[in-house]
Amino acid sequence: MDAKHDSHQLYTLYRRPYEAILRAGPRLKPLQQVHARLIISGSHCSLPLATKLLVLACTAGAITYARQLFFSTPNPDSFLFSSLITACSKFHFPLDAVLFYRRLLASSVWPSNYIFTAVIKACAELSALRIGRVVHCQSLVRGYGLDSFVQAALVSLYAKCGDLVIGRKVFDEMPVRTVVAWNSMISGYEQNGLAQEAIGLFYQMGDLGVEFDLATLVSVLSACSQAGALELGRWIHDYIINHGFDINVVLGTSLINMHARCGSVSKAREVFDSMDERNVVAWTAMISGYGTHGYGRQAMELFDKMRAHGPAPNDVTLVAVLSACAHAGLVQEGRQALASMRDYGLAPGMEHHVCMVDMLGRAGLLNEAFQYIEQLNPVKPAPAVWTAMLGACRMHKDFDLGGQVAEHLLAAEPDNPGHYVLLSNVYALAGRMDRVELIRNTMIQKGLKKQVGYSTIEVNQKTHLFSMGDKSHPETVEVYQYLDELMQRIGEAGYVPVSDSIMHELEEEETEYALRYHSEKLAIAFGILKTNPGVTVRIVKNLRMCEDCHSAIKFISAVANREIIVRDKLRFHHFKDGSCSCADYW
Repeated sequence: MDAKHDSHQLYTLYRRPYEAILRAGPRLKPLQQVHARLIISGSHCSLPLATKLLVLACTAGAITYARQLFFSTPNPDSFLFSSLITACSKFHFPLDAVLFYRRLLASSVWPSNYIFTAVIKACAELSALRIGRVVHCQSLVRGYGLDSFVQAALVSLYAKCGDLVIGRKVFDEMPVRTVVAWNSMISGYEQNGLAQEAIGLFYQMGDLGVEFDLATLVSVLSACSQAGALELGRWIHDYIINHGFDINVVLGTSLINMHARCGSVSKAREVFDSMDERNVVAWTAMISGYGTHGYGRQAMELFDKMRAHGPAPNDVTLVAVLSACAHAGLVQEGRQALASMRDYGLAPGMEHHVCMVDMLGRAGLLNEAFQYIEQLNPVKPAPAVWTAMLGACRMHKDFDLGGQVAEHLLAAEPDNPGHYVLLSNVYALAGRMDRVELIRNTMIQKGLKKQVGYSTIEVNQKTHLFSMGDKSHPETVEVYQYLDELMQRIGEAGYVPVSDSIMHELEEEETEYALRYHSEKLAIAFGILKTNPGVTVRIVKNLRMCEDCHSAIKFISAVANREIIVRDKLRFHHFKDGSCSCADYW
């Protein structure tokens, strides 16, 4: 029986080599055996057979063997190049795809639209913008400038490489835009921090009647997370349910992030609990959501549940856990979480060290935090470690230690304006106005500009932006008048401006006039004016909220009888009935 089988196999190898290749499939050893028989039979010079061998070798991940096969194949034709380059691009050998393309250019073979599409995709995977531009030019010269496949690949290339101006130009010139092209462009905006542009394109996509797919929804949910666009995020959630989308782990995690980042952590937990499958990313997203809202106890309870019943936590999970402990003052729990990393074969990285210093510093354990940094030797602390330490010194008014920390921070990043602003605040609180003036002069000499603060609010699925003292909004007069009324009412209720904030608080918002008209106060006034009584007002700010605004908003929540949720660059603050969820621990 075995002899008969071997005899049939030999017959297939010699007489029907193509069938033998198909039987070998994407398995390296059988492919090598078939190749050896082809050489013996003299069939190895057949381009169709060589092409099939090459594609299967790439599919098997045997790129070294594929290279050997290619260079032993005489006179490769356009079909071979197209199949090989496409396979390399598809199976994540982008560098080889580019190298084989260069080999094609050196021959007399004319590249097809499939070849250009594959090479451009490979350039996108490599983030090789310069090479991609060259290939783009070559595709235009060869007459493929309006090919829909080439154009879609170009949109993806420019979007992934951050050149959104050219990417949008290519996108706008497409005579027919597939859903893939729309998704490349929306994803490009979202991944480069341009959430409003991504959302705007999504609306345009809907207006034109283009069907949304899973990739569209995931990208736009991420954009909603960035922008704090809860109304749109909720609409997308309803759309997913009404159109029968399977809330798999990818879509479920996107919904968790959206609800948590838009201030609805309870809804995020509902999504988490409803998921049939939850991987480490989903667990981490939920823990992180609790942490950024200051719900440290809930974050730790979920982490304990994950350790007992869920997947093993990874590095990112531990960052989320430690950050939650830092924001909630859970020092002992944070120490235990750091120690637990050994249980999973994990070693603390710089992000974990930043969280530990932040946790110890916020808790007032400044000496321990500083010793923790010193114990990192010979590892050089990242600037973020020193930033966390300096912030703690400012919080607890330890100006001597703050001066030492500042030297390390400025030595690490001498051209970061945020560090100078933070140090200026430390010296202002210490009454060292001479040092404040020196820092400001240094910033002027270096040409360093402070980041402008702004706040956004979404009303009726439209985002409104306010910056300090800005009067460009069409309803400026009404907003300012109402804010003045609010400030008078909270003054009567006991609010007193935080004097330390007047001249030396955060970023651009400096002067007593600016203190009253900080961006978040303007956005809140607009939100209260434009929403029905009892509706929660949700604000997103790009910077850390100042102490005066934190104090004022507590009073506003009481006199206006509104819950106000503010997401600044560090965390969420839930203001209600005159108090904040952070318990002034921020």
